[in-house]
Amino acid sequence: MLCRILAAAALLRVFQDGAAQNVNAGRLLRFSCNQLVIERIDPLVTPGMSPSPHTHQRGGGNSFNATMDPDKMDPALASTCTSCTYAEDFSNYWTASLYFRSPENGSYKMVPQQPNFIGLDSVRHPLSGGLSIYYMVPFHSANQKVVAFRPGFRMISGDPAARSEEGKFAGICHRCNGNGEGFIPCSAPDASGFPARICPEGIRASVVFPSCWDGKNLDSPDHRSHVAYWSGSGVLAGAECPASHPVRIPQLMYEINWDTAAFNDPSYFEGGRQPFVYSFGDATGHGQHGDYLFGWQGDALQRGMDALLGDDCLNDACVALKSQSVQDVLKCTKKTQVPEAVGTGGECESSVALALVLSLAVRV
Repeated sequence: MLCRILAAAALLRVFQDGAAQNVNAGRLLRFSCNQLVIERIDPLVTPGMSPSPHTHQRGGGNSFNATMDPDKMDPALASTCTSCTYAEDFSNYWTASLYFRSPENGSYKMVPQQPNFIGLDSVRHPLSGGLSIYYMVPFHSANQKVVAFRPGFRMISGDPAARSEEGKFAGICHRCNGNGEGFIPCSAPDASGFPARICPEGIRASVVFPSCWDGKNLDSPDHRSHVAYWSGSGVLAGAECPASHPVRIPQLMYEINWDTAAFNDPSYFEGGRQPFVYSFGDATGHGQHGDYLFGWQGDALQRGMDALLGDDCLNDACVALKSQSVQDVLKCTKKTQVPEAVGTGGECESSVALALVLSLAVRV
């Protein structure tokens, strides 16, 4: 639990130690989003479909729906609350849910998330799972100005079809917590796939999005082609964007911490095996992915990114942005649109389990 509380400070130290010559290393917004809803809905990949093929867990504005046509709705206008720290952020952030598959009987149980934390009144308040969200400026350039996302912008990081090290996506990684966390996300010993060993303090998944935009398209058919990673090595934003995507945008990153303590039976990991599977049928971890749908109010995100270049903005304490009370964060939830047991209270309903089995049969 302590490593969750100290994560932001540790990450900041890593950025500073690893890039001493970089005047803006560690300038970032890092804040929490409480769990909004867990269900099979995906307005990017399968708009209008209810249920969608697999389960997601998400945070952000409560206007989240099976259909979110950018020409007809703006989450910043349609939402009445947000489950995130900053009151002006009605974006939606979502990733696949994680399940434990029993080696004994093949049943599935959802793996719980470790509590995220919010601390707006000098006290750390646990949230019901959720995500840690990062918005970062580039790390290796004197000119750190970035262009905030615009209404209608959306993107995906990761490839749900990936099932091997060769097919891995650069911005996806997993960390075995409890083995020393003082290193940059998605650098060794982080790995693309699931750890094939017991993790003393659970598993952390990181989803790092591209930091360069083509400057024209708010989306693309694959939800990826309109954005790109920078031209150098590694996924964390650097100085140069490729000519095809010349506009620097905030680098977005999700962190999700899974509480695997209930599944640490050594027999589950014998012979290089591991018992976890993502809700879209991925038992390797390489196919993890994250979806993003922009929904900041007005020019709030641009104000925040500009403020990061000064001295009064860091993590969840940015004078340029409006924060909301812990009580308001916690009460912003959404009723499920698909009436089925996804496994939050035990074994999942047969329809969800069947979707997992069919996905495994197709993908593996």
